[in-house]
Amino acid sequence: MRKFLSIFLVLAVIACNTTYQPSAVQYKDYKVTPAIKQDGAVAFLLKPYADSVNKKMSDIIAVSAITLDKKQPEGTLGNILADAMLVMAEQKYKIEIDAAFINYGGIRLPSIPAGDISRGKIYELAPFDNLIVVQKINGKILQEFLDHISGKGGWPGAGITWQIKDKKAINVLINNKPLNENAIYTIANNDYVANGGDDCKMLKGIPQQNSGFVFRDAVIEYFSSFTKQGKKIFAQPENRVSYAN
Repeated sequence: MRKFLSIFLVLAVIACNTTYQPSAVQYKDYKVTPAIKQDGAVAFLLKPYADSVNKKMSDIIAVSAITLDKKQPEGTLGNILADAMLVMAEQKYKIEIDAAFINYGGIRLPSIPAGDISRGKIYELAPFDNLIVVQKINGKILQEFLDHISGKGGWPGAGITWQIKDKKAINVLINNKPLNENAIYTIANNDYVANGGDDCKMLKGIPQQNSGFVFRDAVIEYFSSFTKQGKKIFAQPENRVSYAN
């Protein structure tokens, strides 16, 4: 009897438990302008963290011998970033990469001036936490992908060259060999593109190797390797992507 009484009391308490729901919610916009005064207490609280971040972002990781420009169909900034994608993907995944690509819209700076390159500059260049992923695709899908990005004016690539005609990719060479639609190629991209971003639907659903390696970190590591060797960053147009006459 006591057992049933206990169960009854528990159920009664649960049944009587009141759940509250907001009947109305009011919002108010606060404009953030230079006229707003700094909160001294908050600034004091955040200062140690801000100083630490600013110091890290000010670290010089490399020196560029030239101004690196973002251009289509080919630019020096895109070339060096595509090289970083290919080299670091090979190091991270311990496999040979046939071609690597950088989505043009993901390059968030128009150029990097000659001289010192800080860590913060790379964060400006690549602010998104995009990951380097590797996919194995057949030549037919690769041709479809190249046609797609050619229609957008061309994207930076490494390990591959092609020409653009009527917004399609022609004269494609991978490791100096003509593209074979029946062959299997190993390519490196960022996860945004590999998952179908920027209308790259042909890549979506294809198995990926993804170890969580952030592309921005790869660029920092790649650029730093030049400094360790006592070299400056240098890139030049190589007709990796060009318009056919």
